[in-house]
Amino acid sequence: MTYDVPDFPAGHKAHQLSWRPCAGIALFNDAGKVFCGKRRPDNLPPDAPLWQLPQGGIDAGEAPLDAAFRELAEETGIRSAELIYELPDWLRYDLPEDLIGKALKGRFRGQKQKWFAMRFTGQESEIDLAAHAQIEFDDWAWRSLDECVDAVIAFKKPIYRQLAARLAHLSR
Repeated sequence: MTYDVPDFPAGHKAHQLSWRPCAGIALFNDAGKVFCGKRRPDNLPPDAPLWQLPQGGIDAGEAPLDAAFRELAEETGIRSAELIYELPDWLRYDLPEDLIGKALKGRFRGQKQKWFAMRFTGQESEIDLAAHAQIEFDDWAWRSLDECVDAVIAFKKPIYRQLAARLAHLSR
């Protein structure tokens, strides 16, 4: 399946919406693999790829790095991580047209994401996908960044391709 970034015409409803601020985390282990979680299939198309890196919304007044550490802890239970790199720019994606007004609570056209590379400094026993009341993942694996590109939903692939290229130096 291929996906092109939507080119919404002038006046399209997407232009009335903003991008949701989001923090994303590429969490590397000592082998240079990243944590990839399998999303719960709630509210996703039946054939949608379910794997992605930890990510989540930035709360009003919250610094992006603080949001990244909070989201990592909420989605994975992981608190043993250190920052090793921050992408200097924000990466954006638009939702496919059929999801505009539905996904992301209908309030956003997509996401603008600030990405952080972190090193996992703990033990795998620390990983707890049920650490937060709102459970995001039901399985996880250490994968190469390239494998994550193949496993993510189509409309996020352009961002994951950028991450794989721009963070390759951290994979060892």
